[in-house]
Amino acid sequence: MKKNNWKLLGLILFSACLILGLAACGSSEESSGSDGELEDKYTVATDTGFVPFEFKEDGEYTGFDIELIKAIADEAGFEIELAPTNFDGIIPGLQTGKFDIAIAGIGITEERAKKIDYSDPYYESGLRIGVPKDNTSIKSLEDLEGKTIATRLGSTSAAFIKENIKGATPNEYQQMSQVYLAVENGSADAVLYDAPNVAYYVKTEGSDKLKMVGELYKAEQYGIAISKGQEDLVKAINDALATLKENGTYDEIYKKWFGEAPKES
Repeated sequence: MKKNNWKLLGLILFSACLILGLAACGSSEESSGSDGELEDKYTVATDTGFVPFEFKEDGEYTGFDIELIKAIADEAGFEIELAPTNFDGIIPGLQTGKFDIAIAGIGITEERAKKIDYSDPYYESGLRIGVPKDNTSIKSLEDLEGKTIATRLGSTSAAFIKENIKGATPNEYQQMSQVYLAVENGSADAVLYDAPNVAYYVKTEGSDKLKMVGELYKAEQYGIAISKGQEDLVKAINDALATLKENGTYDEIYKKWFGEAPKES
């Protein structure tokens, strides 16, 4: 081969290597840049019947949870699309990838944590008993033995009834409106459910029908649920929640819906 041809071949090979090298560098930078980045939008499962956490009013979804998750999304820099669903469908939906996030007064439990991830706790809760106003026989948890108790399908209160109240029959309903109606029409002796929801109902719509009795039982914490395998999203939500607590936004939302600032833990 002539000398000039060797030079030409060398230039061609050098150019090819240079192009391939640049392409490889570009590919590496692109993949490292995308790793760990958040999506622009996430689907957030919620419930529409858990007052005052999430409910529909004048055609819009509102409540403590709704305002909190919107504030978290704004702080973390992503958008959300609310996906209302029945409470018992939230965990399965997160497992199948139908939802990315869920906020619906979801108690943090070891059993659920096997299926989903949680944010840091954002609300301290527990269970309360509600009975008809003229009821004088039910005053505590022990008085619920052998009774029919209305509660939410798939809730921690349903599991609590089965595990802790001897001879009790839990009547589980998808909607809280059905739960309270069951007590009011006599098909259930009492309601046992999350304290803030029972308290809100007794204070508002059910003020002339039901009353609360007994103490706060089974203290539990609520967490924002996140589908498995999204560690960066969990961190982003936790960081945003911490910021909202530090700058006072969390306290403002809390006070708006519960009438007082949260107790210091």
